[in-house]
Amino acid sequence: MVSVNQLTPPTVETLYVDHHAWLRGWLNRRLNDSCEASDLAQDTFVNVIAAGNAAEIREPRPFLVTIARRLLAHRHRRHLLETAYLDALRALPEALMPSAEMRLMAIEALQEIDRALDGLPRAVKQAFLLAQLEGLSYAQIAERLKVSASSVKQYLTRANRQCFFALAA
Repeated sequence: MVSVNQLTPPTVETLYVDHHAWLRGWLNRRLNDSCEASDLAQDTFVNVIAAGNAAEIREPRPFLVTIARRLLAHRHRRHLLETAYLDALRALPEALMPSAEMRLMAIEALQEIDRALDGLPRAVKQAFLLAQLEGLSYAQIAERLKVSASSVKQYLTRANRQCFFALAA
């Protein structure tokens, strides 16, 4: 027998009521942190609201898990960026140590760059970062990545275009 809920498209409210506690538990088992699990569960539903496609969801749990996994991956990547930056800061002499405000601004800038480059192939991201952060030439980047200089030019064009559109949005 088919229930009425299976015949009518879900709304964000019904998705939330029916699946929020389950999703929070699923996330908590992976994170072992109930506060972080609650935050990520909320972020998952914010993504559903922003997409505006709740009525099209046929399999809510796999759909929600897909969004939650993506958010977990972004969280992990942000953590790696922050850790790498803080490790680099620890190597600096005390006299060159930036203020707490400057460190926070740098971490936020790194996260914004990471979001802007999201979805690009690894080589494209690496080429962009080598050019922007280390000031390497096309030839130096090509040598480091073991590709041609024309590939580096294509990589940088693609990364610059994506950054431009991400920052303009």
